[in-house]
Amino acid sequence: MVEESILNTVERLFEESPQRNFAESVDLAINLKNLDMSQPKYRVDEEIYLPNGLGKDLKIAVFAKGEVGLQAKEAGCDYVFTEEDINDLADDKSRARSIANECDFFIAEVQYMPLIGKTLGAILGPRGKMPVPLTPDKNVADMIRSSKNSIRIRSKDKLTFHVAVGRRDMDAERIAENIESIVNRVESVLDKGKQNLKSIYVTTTMGKSLRVV
Repeated sequence: MVEESILNTVERLFEESPQRNFAESVDLAINLKNLDMSQPKYRVDEEIYLPNGLGKDLKIAVFAKGEVGLQAKEAGCDYVFTEEDINDLADDKSRARSIANECDFFIAEVQYMPLIGKTLGAILGPRGKMPVPLTPDKNVADMIRSSKNSIRIRSKDKLTFHVAVGRRDMDAERIAENIESIVNRVESVLDKGKQNLKSIYVTTTMGKSLRVV
């Protein structure tokens, strides 16, 4: 069961924010405190599985070859890039940036990670989209399915950062469950847990903002 106070806040947000003629995003503004964010060890950089997804299809690209590449295609990924493709992207920075902006998640067979870091790291890294390594003990289809319901949260060196938790056309309880998953994970990775959490607000794209934590 989702925490009642979170659910009540989301329901109130929906009631008090007028309906728009497009599917608004529902986002969290997470505010931290008492942390020196110039120290990398205090920064938040987590991939979080959302129990109810974001209410939209996420685009996923996989760096792989042969059988793994075929499995990735069958599992519904949007792009499969081979080693040759990686080098082509490195030579065509405009297309590489376009792919980096278009795709939400990247997965790569481990043997490609050094090449990707060297050739595409400057494009993928700042966007928080360096690939998740596909190690031999993992199944690419499972990773793709998991990634379609996952988000990446990154504070960088800021005490305040934002993250999407769903869309306005999703049920309030499903949004609340997503929020609870994020709050629990953020608290678990902070140096002093809840003591480092100043506040969390939930908002819609053009609606009001309400405090949930």
